[in-house]
Amino acid sequence: MSCITFNVGTSFNLNGCIKHEFSKPIGFRNHSTFPKSSTHLSKTLNLSLTNSSFSLFDTRTRPFQSVFKCIAQSSEPSASIGVETKNNSEGVAVLVIGGGGREHALCYALQRSPSCDSVFCAPGNAGIASSGNATCISDLDVNDGAAVESFCRKWGVGLVVVGPEAPLVAGLSNYLVKVGIPTFGPSAEAAALEGSKNFMKQLCDKYEIPTAKYKTFTDPSAAKQYIQEEGAPIVIKADGLAAGKGVTVAMTLEEAYEAVDSMLVKGDFGSAGCRVIVEEFLEGEEASFFALVDGENAIPLESAQDHKRVGDGDTGPNTGGMGAYSPAPILTKELESIVMDSIIMPTVKGMSAEGCKFVGVLYAGLMIEKKSGRPKLIEYNVRFGDPECQVLMVRLESDLVQVLLAACRGELSGVSLDWSPGSAMVVVMASKGYPGSYEKGTIIENLEEAELVTSGIKIFHAGTAFDSEGRYIATGGRVLGVTAKGNDLEEARDRAYQAVENVNWPGGFYRRDIGWRALPQKQHTK
Repeated sequence: MSCITFNVGTSFNLNGCIKHEFSKPIGFRNHSTFPKSSTHLSKTLNLSLTNSSFSLFDTRTRPFQSVFKCIAQSSEPSASIGVETKNNSEGVAVLVIGGGGREHALCYALQRSPSCDSVFCAPGNAGIASSGNATCISDLDVNDGAAVESFCRKWGVGLVVVGPEAPLVAGLSNYLVKVGIPTFGPSAEAAALEGSKNFMKQLCDKYEIPTAKYKTFTDPSAAKQYIQEEGAPIVIKADGLAAGKGVTVAMTLEEAYEAVDSMLVKGDFGSAGCRVIVEEFLEGEEASFFALVDGENAIPLESAQDHKRVGDGDTGPNTGGMGAYSPAPILTKELESIVMDSIIMPTVKGMSAEGCKFVGVLYAGLMIEKKSGRPKLIEYNVRFGDPECQVLMVRLESDLVQVLLAACRGELSGVSLDWSPGSAMVVVMASKGYPGSYEKGTIIENLEEAELVTSGIKIFHAGTAFDSEGRYIATGGRVLGVTAKGNDLEEARDRAYQAVENVNWPGGFYRRDIGWRALPQKQHTK
């Protein structure tokens, strides 16, 4: 196994001023609609983007820089941005980078923004394209900053929203901000909050952010010795990006040793597992906390709670997320205040002090400790969570375009967010076998009928494509996010499962107890 480390690049920040006073009631559509008409969509999408000498930061050749050695750069963008900047009367064209359920939800919310003219999504997926929530650009190389820049200039894109973590860690935001294109998503070095768990832990140590006790290892024998001293249960984490699968909650010493060998000896996670974090096991209830950050200021989003385990009752291996709901009753206003004061703001201020200003969304995975009732930071993600993004975006009533532009321009301090009352829930439908091996290409039917079975339903696509006959097929592990709104969580749950049970997909499965911590148990079966 060859270990690969990544270089964290240089940061750029956009400063400016924007006042957010937009609000628009949410309104579910029970049929497909197309983006607001504009000159962008009246043109024929005939892209011929040539390769450029630019490539994103090489993740294989340069040593990882410590959190305490980030390079501070000028925060001023270049004077001439060369992008067609639309005024408010015409609206803003937005490009969303990514092709999963999170990106579908972002496209849906952006399209509803009063100041949005049109939404593009690269590469997108079959469901995003057919829903009319965005125009999908499947042949745009999102790993080529120059190609993305060329597309933005050609189509007058005034805001880029980067969904997945990999382009962020690779430096896409650095490149686009440097050439003057407003981009919502952190620079490469700021994205190391997710790209390296050791990076995050060092920041927590320095700025006294509450987190689990830990040690970092590259030697398997030393890791096993520490595990033996600490005892089980204990948590083993791959340091780098592992698509949500690099964490083992070991209930026995043997499981912990096996996890260490998997990462450090067998190389099952490649470069992501060249270094491991051995962490104390925290007992309590997990919650997801999101905050929008402009480099200096942060504002919280509504609360949400994810279900990581694959099986009912939170059993089986961890996944990228099998469902979520919002709001999460465990995250009270008092607790939200504690999280902002003790975790989010120290992180934002600490990153700024280190010359690594963070602009984007901070997703804090929290453990509300059973013994103390206090929150501790488990991990950071540097983008909207998936599937939490789905329930947040259907509840958001503010103009998302203006909110994200405010973050890009460093002026979130005067922004407040409006949310619909009631609750939302998403139930993830995944390919049988996930998170292990699974069959691709299984046929999914009856999706349009499922969206119409009751009010308040929106099905977000994560891993779908069309076969030769124009039918939806599954191309990933997590494939659909069946999302519903309701006056309360119980109504949202009942509506979501009613829609799920009308989807005809023999090759898929889903958890039948999403929301079980907040609601009386109620099994859902076909």
